[in-house]
Amino acid sequence: MFVPRHRTRSTQQEIADLEDAIYEVAARERPVTVRGVFYRVMSLGLVPKTEQGYRRVQNRVLRMRRAHDLPYGWISDGTRYSLKPDTFDGLHDCLTQTAQAYRRALWSDQGVHVEIWSEKDAISGVIYSVTAEFDVPLMIARGFPSETFLWSTGEAIRAEDVDLAVCYQLGDHDPSGVVAWEHTQRRLREFVPAYVDLVFERLAVTPEQIIDYGLPTRPTKKTTHGAHFEGESVEVDAMDSNVLRALVREAIESHIDQHALEITRVAEESERKVLQRMANRRRTR
Repeated sequence: MFVPRHRTRSTQQEIADLEDAIYEVAARERPVTVRGVFYRVMSLGLVPKTEQGYRRVQNRVLRMRRAHDLPYGWISDGTRYSLKPDTFDGLHDCLTQTAQAYRRALWSDQGVHVEIWSEKDAISGVIYSVTAEFDVPLMIARGFPSETFLWSTGEAIRAEDVDLAVCYQLGDHDPSGVVAWEHTQRRLREFVPAYVDLVFERLAVTPEQIIDYGLPTRPTKKTTHGAHFEGESVEVDAMDSNVLRALVREAIESHIDQHALEITRVAEESERKVLQRMANRRRTR
């Protein structure tokens, strides 16, 4: 005999509590992924640690955004791209936009090549503000990077003509995430010149962070990658977005000669003003 599934409807108060929590999390960590919001409100006991709980948060976030109760820019989604070449209304517009966007290469005098690798698209939106500030490449690997991606990365390191290259990574603590990072390290070494000291470091998620931050776990999927993996899995989204940005900032700043950086920024501002004067002269013609 067919027995219909009983679904418990949330009360208005439960919905209000969930929306308040979603807003507070997003406001505090902006930008943050939807899954990151889920982990935070789940830890408050507002939704169960299940895919159904995640879908509930996902649906509520969407409703809040469409109702203009949650700013769209607070949620990170790096899984969609739009490609379009830069175009201008004329020479004045070109010079003006060039002046506004002008950046002098910050790493020319630092003697080291630094990269930040992200296993997930969505996390790239969480940390991009930091990598952009310091002109550091943000490599979005999506698990196992392609041979072409690894080759082009090796060529970029070769072009920098440095003796030290450091690759930091943020990814899930699970069998596929760990194996993918090991694969990246092994294959990338084959494309980087032998004279370059190539260093790899996992910024997140580490076993120590799982304990220190009390990160929520999920059952480890039984795959061929999990033969030697112990314990439960943890998604990088489970970490506070502000903590992730702080980890990235600290890692990058550890390689920066602050005196050389200040000289570069002074020169950058001076050159930006030159470009702006050129744009202004063009407008008066």
